[in-house]
Amino acid sequence: MRIVIAEDDALLREGLALLLRAESLDVVATTEGPDTFLDAVDAEKPDVAIVDVRMPPTHTDEGITAAVEARRRRPELAVLVLSAYVEQAFATDLLAQGSARLGYLLKERVGRVEEFLDALHRVADGGTAIDPEVVAQLLIRTRPDARLRRLSPRERDVLALMAEGLGNTAIAERLVVSDGAVHKHIRNIFAKLDLAPTDRTDRRVAAVLHYLEDARRRA
Repeated sequence: MRIVIAEDDALLREGLALLLRAESLDVVATTEGPDTFLDAVDAEKPDVAIVDVRMPPTHTDEGITAAVEARRRRPELAVLVLSAYVEQAFATDLLAQGSARLGYLLKERVGRVEEFLDALHRVADGGTAIDPEVVAQLLIRTRPDARLRRLSPRERDVLALMAEGLGNTAIAERLVVSDGAVHKHIRNIFAKLDLAPTDRTDRRVAAVLHYLEDARRRA
């Protein structure tokens, strides 16, 4: 796994590099700004980019803009975005480009090494990893939605874990229920959200993106 890190905080940037190298992962470049990050993506052709949301010069949305541009240049690039706190608009803007190989975590997760590495590998393997706090805030904000009100508390729990990017077995382990129970809850979620099976739509992704898009409209 070839990794590029874009983070303007030198301590966090070098700490991340040391952590990943200790796990025998190949950190091919560390950068502190959006321009040098994009140059590194072009030159190093990484598998994964770890990007801070806020970078110079304005420390607003440079990281998100650079991440979207990096994905435009290399559609197969996996991107794990780090943020100091929940920024719902940025999360939904990024995910609007498609949820495969994308992650959005709070920086505090980096200190929980096992969780951070699990999210990194999940994204690198083509999945999605959304911070539980981001998911929780999105779900709270969208509760007035009529379709969301159809969901039972357990179905909301399952959807929240789906939004984090967990598969059925991992959801079953987290909730201490059977795989069959999870499968039944997911079927109910699809039905209550009016998501019919088609050849062109991934209902699992559609269920999650429904909430993200609704949260963006309400922001």
